[in-house]
Parts: sequence; C-alpha cells; structure tokens
Amino acid sequence: MAEAITVSAPISGTDRTMSFEAGKLAQQADGAVVGRIGDTVVLATAVAARSVREGIDFFPLTVDIEERAYAAGKIPGSFFRREGKASDQAILTCRLIDRPLRPSFPKGFRNEVHIVGTVFGADQVNPHDGVQG
Repeated sequence: MAEAITVSAPISGTDRTMSFEAGKLAQQADGAVVGRIGDTVVLATAVAARSVREGIDFFPLTVDIEERAYAAGKIPGSFFRREGKASDQAILTCRLIDRPLRPSFPKGFRNEVHIVGTVFGADQVNPHDGVQG
C-alpha cells in the first residue's frame, strides 16, 4: 500500500488552512481525495469505466454531491427519517464542478466517469462547496 500524501497551505487573506490528503480513503476508486477547511471535510472520489459503452457519441460525465444531515450533527426525526432528493445548492455545486472539469478530458474520450463528493463534516462556518453565499 502506498503512503498517503498530504498537502496543506494557508488561504490568503484569512486565518484558515486548506488541506488535501490522497491515498488513505476509498482505495478502490480510481482516484480519491479528502479536502478539509476547519472542521468541514469532503471526500471526492472519481471512477472511470475501462472501456467505451457501445453506441455512445458523447462524454458521459456524472457529478454527484452527497449532503447528509449527519455531517452537520443533525439527525432527521419524525416522519422524514431518510434523506430526500438533492438540494438546489447541491445541484448547483455539481454544475460548478462539471463545467470546468469537462474540458480537461481529452477530445474523443467516451468512457463513463462518475465523480462523487461526500460531505463528512460541516462546521457551519466553512462551506463545503467553496462558495461563500
């Protein structure tokens, strides 16, 4: 097993530090990185198909953000015990990831790629999507 790689640096203009760690979690994925700012922790994983699916004439890139209430220390009660559909903020975050990432793949690449961002911890101070609202 390879050694985990950790990189951290201060965020200019703030007293916060951003760190990334690869090689420790989700080792069955093709790529996985844990990013953290304060107590906000996000695991981003990427998996690509080994071959092209027949009949595909486009690049099938899927990006999902898994926001769960437990990340903020909240447990849903009463009738709605399960997590519902993705929030509007999660959908916008998926688009913010998809749009700049799509052109970084080579032209003609047709293998299915799935990227999942799972929020492990949310400290209610540092946003998990990196966008201050």
